[in-house]
Amino acid sequence: MARRYVNEITDGEAIEEVFVLADKQLRANRNGDTYLLADLRDKSGSLHGLLWNVSEDAVGHLQTGDYVKIRGKAQLYNGNLQVILTRIDSVPEESVDITQFQAGTSQDVDQLISQLSDYLNSLESQPLRYLMQLYLSDESILAQLKQAPAGIKAHHAYLGGLLEHIVNLMHAGNAIVPFYPSVNRDLLLAGIFLHDLGKIRELGYDGTFVYSDEGQLIGHLIIGIEMLNEKLAHASRDGHDLAEETVLRLKHMIASHHGTYEFGSPKLPMTPEAVVLHHLDNIDAKVNEFTALIDADPNRLSNWTPFNPRIDRKLFKGMMSNS
Repeated sequence: MARRYVNEITDGEAIEEVFVLADKQLRANRNGDTYLLADLRDKSGSLHGLLWNVSEDAVGHLQTGDYVKIRGKAQLYNGNLQVILTRIDSVPEESVDITQFQAGTSQDVDQLISQLSDYLNSLESQPLRYLMQLYLSDESILAQLKQAPAGIKAHHAYLGGLLEHIVNLMHAGNAIVPFYPSVNRDLLLAGIFLHDLGKIRELGYDGTFVYSDEGQLIGHLIIGIEMLNEKLAHASRDGHDLAEETVLRLKHMIASHHGTYEFGSPKLPMTPEAVVLHHLDNIDAKVNEFTALIDADPNRLSNWTPFNPRIDRKLFKGMMSNS
């Protein structure tokens, strides 16, 4: 029997299917009765499952990242699709096809790597180009970059998403430089490559996407600067030292690319390259997130997505009657 993916489920449908348990929470309703809130995912999207009147002992064996078989009925609640569960059981990993649960970039990963290499090898500064080549020749970094998502739930949250995000920014940055003579192309492209690279260690992506211990405790900005320090030391040993100002500007781009203190940026952008990186990063992330939310909306008859508290708005999908 063919698999029923999240994005195919409709209101009122009886469901018996396997999903990844991306998260689980035991909550209490107004009467004090405990229920399970499960975040169920496959490669097409996610939805919440609710199991009423359940004890902690009854679901204590279920762990985040497990594959679970559920039974229940789908329903729309406040515009969001959810499943009222009657049963949820763990299933062994060897019994499932993991390709059904891991979404990946629609682009050719090897082609993305080739485009990335072309940009970094085109830098005019020989010391900076040598530094970038140290990254490109690091097989471990490239292998992780081909797999890593750019996020857990928000933008580019799929295998290869980080690489896709970086190359998108490379295209945009390279195109915008001619309009702004004060922006140094070498610094901008190198900063684009480095800004999120720490996510290859911040995130775990073997099965469900999670934050690593290092990611939780340190975060990808600091990890990225640590990785840069390692490559700078390597370059120095090879006789390819970078100017002190160049190093500071690169580190500043990593540290400031979130743009504002409220979004976790320890520094505000203070150079032309840093402010361009921040805004290009934000554009690519937001467009990708908006597109994913629209595509994943299960309510095919509505012109609007449900209100999303993370972005504090609904999104207009277009007039469904005209489609």
